[in-house]
Parts: sequence; structure tokens; C-alpha cells
Amino acid sequence: MGINIQKNILLSVHTTLQVGGVADGFVPVKTKAELKEVCQLANETDVPMYVLGGGSNILFPQAGFRGLVVKIDIDGIEYRSGGETMRLRVGAGVVWDDLVADTVAKGYWGLENLSAIPGTVGATPIQNVGAYGVEVSDLIHSVRCVHKKTLEEKVFSNTDCNFGYRDSYFKSLPGRDWIVTEVCFTLSTVKQPTLSYADLAHLDQQSDLTPQLIRDEVINIRSQKFPDWSTVGTAGSFFKNPVISAEQYAVLKKDWPDVPGYQTKEEMYKVSLGWILDKALHLKGFCQNNVCLYQEQALVLVNHGADSDTVSAFYTQIQTIVKEKIHIQIEPEVQIVKNV
Repeated sequence: MGINIQKNILLSVHTTLQVGGVADGFVPVKTKAELKEVCQLANETDVPMYVLGGGSNILFPQAGFRGLVVKIDIDGIEYRSGGETMRLRVGAGVVWDDLVADTVAKGYWGLENLSAIPGTVGATPIQNVGAYGVEVSDLIHSVRCVHKKTLEEKVFSNTDCNFGYRDSYFKSLPGRDWIVTEVCFTLSTVKQPTLSYADLAHLDQQSDLTPQLIRDEVINIRSQKFPDWSTVGTAGSFFKNPVISAEQYAVLKKDWPDVPGYQTKEEMYKVSLGWILDKALHLKGFCQNNVCLYQEQALVLVNHGADSDTVSAFYTQIQTIVKEKIHIQIEPEVQIVKNV
């Protein structure tokens, strides 16, 4: 087949944070066969391999990557009607928002709340992407993968994926050996809006509500809260909203009664880190060495020309401030890549 491995490729041009040093090797793959060939080569030569999608949720080190970066460019969208449902089989390399736009244009319900999120389809089950009251796990039927060591193909059911808040089986140690090649979604052909998010609740009054109207509103909301990733270095929400114990939540509410939070399973509470960074710590808009917490949404980190080391130092400083002032350990939502 003859795969073409590019040498010494700058990773910053392949990430929306616009940071990262040089990768020893870089190869785009457009088919499962090409992916297996690359995996086989990496196995035979004992070269570390990192799988890259759209580069929208990742921080590569300034030292680069001592190994092979494999970019998944597997394309294709296939629709299969099932009465009141529509089943989609989508290549992992499809641009996520292109998929959302296509399903919305066809009038199918499900993905509209997840509009204007950067990245590719293959990353969405790994991260369990979510926004405005919807998580992608609500809509995933199954995920097809290739094992990078054995080259085995396997279909993971929704249950197999072990989805959690910005989490999945694919983030676990054994799960990291599986490379997503295709995601299967189940959407609705009948009206099923999700308007639980406060900024979308007013749409419930519209009798002619369509997926397109919800998509338009979500895009409008995001344009006000998030920077344009095509013009500024950003990975969107950099940190996860912390999930804390009932005891921690009670202490937090005592000090800051207005902090937004809600109970999850097992007596835990998810709290708004954006609110904490803004209202409790007054860090919205805080900048240091060309890295900032976005002036419109404190949960978002923006990069104005800094390198990876500077971005890392900045986010670590934010973690330290929250730990010292609020007594909560916060974690990045962005994947932090380290050389092995």
C-alpha cells in the first residue's frame, strides 16, 4: 500500500491551541487498512504512537513527540432509516460540526445542541463530548475500533463504552489501545428537543421549533461565550467542572451561597468552575505571559502566542490557586500529551 510517513512535522499547526513542538513522524490515514499498516509498522519498530483527530482538545509538549503521530482522516457518512429513528455510521475523521450541520439540515433530532464544537467524530466518544444539556453518549449506538497492538477490530456497544462525565472506557489504560475508526449514532425523525439548559428554555414557546432553530441559538450562545478557534489559540473549556462530595459542596455553599451546582449520582455534586473562577476568584480575563482565561468565559483558556511550556505553567497555576483558595482539585478537560 505504501504509507507516506512525514518527518519532523510541527505539531502546533495541527492543534487549535496552536502549540506543540516537532513530531519525529506524522502520517494521515484515510482507511482502516492504512491504519492497520501504520500500527503494524509501529509495533515492529517499537515506535511510540499517538493518535490525533482534529487537534481541538490536546496540549502537545514543547519538546514535541518522540514517535509517530497518526492523524485519523477516515471519511464517510451513511444514513439508515428505521421509522422514528435514523441510524448513522460516520467515519472517525469527519469534522464534527459538518456532521451536526448535515443532520440538522435533514431535519433529524439529537445533535443540534452539540453545534459549533471543534474536532472530529472519532474524538467524541473518547471525551464524551457534551454541551447545553446533551452528551454525545445519549446518542451513540456503538463505536467501531482497531486495536493498535493486535490489529483486531471490535464494535463497542454504548454500555461497553462505560461513559461518564467527559470520560469513557477509551480513556482507561486498556481502552487507550483501541483506536476509533467509526461511530454509529441513533437520532430521531420525530420532534425531540432538549431545552433543559437555561439559555435554551425560551425556545420551548415556539410551536414551529426545528433542529435548525436550536442549532442557530446554540451557535449564537457559543459565539458570545467562546473565542473563534480559527483566529485565536484555544481548546474551548480547558478544565472539567469539578464533581465533589456532599460535604465539600456544603462548605462551598456556606462560603459562596450562589455557586451553581447540582447533584449527580452517588451523593456527589457537580459545580460550575466557570462561576468559581469568575465570581469567587475574580480570574475571568486573568492573563500571564500571553495566556489568559477568556474575558467572556473563565473556563476557557486562550493562547496569544505562548508556547506549550508557558501554557502548562499557566494552567498549573490556576489549579494551584483553586486548590489553595477553594480547596478543590480541578483537572484539565484537555488531553495533556507527554513523551514516554
